[in-house]
Amino acid sequence: MANEIRGDFDTRNKVIQSVRPDAVRFLESRSIVRRLTQGQTLYQEAEQFTHAIFPHEGVISLMAQMQDGRSVEKVSVGNEGFIGISFILGGARTISASIVQVPGYASWISIEDLDRAIAEYPCVRDAMMEYAKSLTLQLMESVACNSLHKAEQRISRWLLDAHDRVQSDTFQLTQDSVSQVLGLRRATVSSVCRALMAQGAIKYTRGSLTISDRDLLESNACECYDRIRLAFRRKDANGTALPY
Repeated sequence: MANEIRGDFDTRNKVIQSVRPDAVRFLESRSIVRRLTQGQTLYQEAEQFTHAIFPHEGVISLMAQMQDGRSVEKVSVGNEGFIGISFILGGARTISASIVQVPGYASWISIEDLDRAIAEYPCVRDAMMEYAKSLTLQLMESVACNSLHKAEQRISRWLLDAHDRVQSDTFQLTQDSVSQVLGLRRATVSSVCRALMAQGAIKYTRGSLTISDRDLLESNACECYDRIRLAFRRKDANGTALPY
């Protein structure tokens, strides 16, 4: 399988981390770990599910794509969740195109192995359904955010979400990607990024973005960031809160 990672890697996906140790061992033994590359399409809309995808690092957007060629992000997925919600809820096909915005790596688990895990380890289904509830809240908050908040607030929130899902202050991200996921004009994104750079909140050069002052970036974001972040707080199998 292309881009497969062999050897040791950090299991950072919070859905996997939150289940019992024996369930974790089962999922890890049945998974293939692959790199996520920027711009990669993991699933097209209405495509048959073959694997659930559990990111450990990176950002994946579930995109709404219009007939006139425009697109906008419905929700984003990182190490707090997985791609495959519609399968868990009874659907065999995807409901959105899944596109990598920030590169990283993820575990691919076949639908057959996932069905077996759910049957043998009830904690797996419980963890996935708990994530589904949190994802619904993210979707509702995103609708309100996109309707009520300014471009600077929305961009700052999205950058903070991305920062939470990577292991470094610097990560690959293009302004075109931000424009597409938020449904904003490219010139608007460029103007906001210049303002954030002038404040010292971020640095940006040639598709590489650095969070220079997270507190300052948070001061520019809307309250939706804290609401969504709180919704995704997860606990491990012992009930201990996992770091965000």
